Amino acid sequence: MSEMKEWVGWFRKASPYINAQRNQVMVLAISGEALTHPNLDNIIHDIALLNSLGIRLVIVFGARPQIDSLLKTNGIESKFHQALRVTDISMMPYVLGAYGRLRSELEAKLSMGIVNSPMHGAKLNVVSGNFVKAKPYGVSDGVDLGQTGHVRSIDTDSISHHLENKSVVLVPSTGYSMSGDIFNLSYEELAGDIAVQLNANKIVFFGSENGLKNKHGSLLQQLTVDQALACTQEILPETSDTDLIQSQRNQLKAAALACRAGVKRAHILSYSHDGALLEELFTRDGVGTMVSVDDFDQIRPARFEDTNGILELIRPLEEQGFLVRRSRELLETELDYFLVEVRDNAIIACVGLYPFPESQSAELSCFAVDPGYRKKGRGDRLLEAITARAKNQNLFKLFVLTTKTEQWFKERGFSVVSTDLLPGEKNYNTNRNAKVLMKSIL
Repeated sequence: MSEMKEWVGWFRKASPYINAQRNQVMVLAISGEALTHPNLDNIIHDIALLNSLGIRLVIVFGARPQIDSLLKTNGIESKFHQALRVTDISMMPYVLGAYGRLRSELEAKLSMGIVNSPMHGAKLNVVSGNFVKAKPYGVSDGVDLGQTGHVRSIDTDSISHHLENKSVVLVPSTGYSMSGDIFNLSYEELAGDIAVQLNANKIVFFGSENGLKNKHGSLLQQLTVDQALACTQEILPETSDTDLIQSQRNQLKAAALACRAGVKRAHILSYSHDGALLEELFTRDGVGTMVSVDDFDQIRPARFEDTNGILELIRPLEEQGFLVRRSRELLETELDYFLVEVRDNAIIACVGLYPFPESQSAELSCFAVDPGYRKKGRGDRLLEAITARAKNQNLFKLFVLTTKTEQWFKERGFSVVSTDLLPGEKNYNTNRNAKVLMKSIL
């Protein structure tokens, strides 16, 4: 029964994300490594689910390990320059062979409909075609990259037509020229270009790791475009796996450039994590790394529509005696005093600044952070933001009345003071017997 309640709760919480993404274009960039992993079937099931929810899907896939294997089997040595394969004309039959086989296998998996399987009743219509025009990469540092190419143009009209008909569009990382030449493309770069030109809402990269980690091994849950581009210049994890590092750099760079060009968000997930796609798209925190133009978390002035979110945040603290109870009506009249921190349209922290202009001071009130987001520096960020607001109003002292969080404020420069130092207009409830802490912000 508890598991069922958990599932019902999760499904309800996922509803806003489902509604927001319905009829939106999403590009899935799947590496050649992902296409050989046992978890691919689960990814296919999740793709079918997204399609059934009305999300318009374009799948761009790579074939690097498959091409490597075919070339090695036929005694052809692979050479790379600036992380790009030098594609000699003699290699093209093997490149096309790898992509042709993968395309057929993907079409077959997306067409399954076995009874008692997640694909039963899906009835996916899968289309592919010559959507990509390409041009040669050319000579770089004296090295001719041969049939390795760049995107020249994308037939977005044709792709959009198929998406409107609820088809899943499958795009191998090859492109064609007007003269009939065929070029081998970077799947990350191609996916990014398609996402930009289709004005996609999201682009998702499937890599070997569930997001990117910093040098300390901690997951980088979110990055701005500028942060992501800076990270591509460094080796993020402490590892000697140069293939992993290069793959992550490629994905991160493509994600950042796509977002800079208009894609709302980019995500980097693990192809080995069952359900990673659904967790990333339909939960507030996800499981991988997300790149966006702006910070995912935003501190801003409260709005009328934030009332419910603030009340949900402060009610448990009021019931525990941490905060003085406020009615909805009172809160609505005081919203102009509040700052909130918003994460994906959910209020995760709030604080009110109640000014006392005659004494050039202000009270911090309703300082609350969602329990799931504590110990992550959010309280400090909120305190910094509300301090800046106080200074802008020419208020040079902050004070807080607290029964439970004295130590937290002390660690941030507040000192316990007598109630006599409170502004004359401030009523002090002797029954509550709260500690008064004050800090100068000159």
